[in-house]
Amino acid sequence: MAPANTEERIVWYSIVGTYGFYVLGALYVLAPVIAWVLFAIAVVRIGRFVILGDQRYHVPLPGLVIVWFLGMLVMLLALVVGHFNYDMGLGAVIKSTIGWAKGWALLAIFPLIGCLNIRPEIIYRAACIVSLHTIILAPVFILAWMANLPQVLYVSPLQKVGGPGPEFFAMSLYEIDPSNGSPRWRLFTPWAPALGFVANIYFVFALQEKKLFYKVAGIIGCIIMVLLSGSRLGLLSLISVSLITWWLSMMGRPFILWVSGVGAAFTGLAMAPILSFAEDFATKFREARADSSRVREALARIAVNRWREEAPIWGHGQVEAGPHLVEYMMIGSHHTWYGLLYVKGAVGLVAMAVPLACSFVYCLIKAMHTKEGRVALSVVLLLFLYTFGENLEVLAYLIWPGLLFIGIASKHTLQEPNPALASASHSASDSAPDSTPDR
Repeated sequence: MAPANTEERIVWYSIVGTYGFYVLGALYVLAPVIAWVLFAIAVVRIGRFVILGDQRYHVPLPGLVIVWFLGMLVMLLALVVGHFNYDMGLGAVIKSTIGWAKGWALLAIFPLIGCLNIRPEIIYRAACIVSLHTIILAPVFILAWMANLPQVLYVSPLQKVGGPGPEFFAMSLYEIDPSNGSPRWRLFTPWAPALGFVANIYFVFALQEKKLFYKVAGIIGCIIMVLLSGSRLGLLSLISVSLITWWLSMMGRPFILWVSGVGAAFTGLAMAPILSFAEDFATKFREARADSSRVREALARIAVNRWREEAPIWGHGQVEAGPHLVEYMMIGSHHTWYGLLYVKGAVGLVAMAVPLACSFVYCLIKAMHTKEGRVALSVVLLLFLYTFGENLEVLAYLIWPGLLFIGIASKHTLQEPNPALASASHSASDSAPDSTPDR
């Protein structure tokens, strides 16, 4: 499993070297750099194909990738209009545009990069290697807490290039949850729940790995990351997303449709106890970390009220620190949709909702026919779930391997009639994945 071209080498070493880049404090800088470098490579190849007509430079441009680009460009428009509506000045617009290029733009660029000649197996194996590194290093981080070492060793000088905060460049050994005094680990991410997000994406990749050693290491490493993060959403996603993906990808089979119909009938008859169970689960979910839930709910109320009363269309243009009630956290943080409403208004929310909804429908169709489609569907489900607990823009520099699969899945043709027949053909086709664009 060795990279075979420029794009594969960049992707491979960027993922495999995660912990090395983390020690240098370079992860936040790395993702935008590789995104724009590979974007430039894609543009050059597209130009050569259009001008010279040489098929060697052909890069497919699926409609789904174009939808993501349009959505993120609308996001930039909302940002600029919001800044001018509040007279923030040209300097603030330029600074925020640079921030857009390091955040929201990545949600469109990486799906396009996925349309380059990148084998899915490269990403599967690289994710498993990062998980293997986690298994090896986890005892070190745990012992650091037991030895009462400093929580943060240092903050990388690379912070000077600019970023959301010092935690994106810090070498953290562990952290203490202020609500209950228990330890949590964030490893190479800026905060513990973000580690659960990355672990869930890598868990999806690990399930596709063919070599048993790496597959087992990948699965175990991802479970360790979720447990160390102490993330409620991370644990819930780890259990549910793969099952939901399997069920949705099998919806084209008559037996599954029949079972679903029978299940829906029994669900209707047992609706009262099901609703009661759901309410109890939601209550226990909130109470598991009551202080965190209280702050999140307060941030949501403030964001919605100020969006509705002050800037319903274009938003406020930039984030703002909240009051003491929410521990001065940024309004709209901890939630993609509330953050979009506050900063970019209804325009920004639609600019995110449309590409995400199109991705779900498109990947759902692909999931019924191709393995890449099933992986992409799991990624889209994770993106959707985490919009309610994280700001996707801020974490785009970590979840970009998952974003690649939106492009990888969209460029594959529907060659397999159903998942049952797909399993018989994967062994021969996976080593040379099809890169033919949809016609």
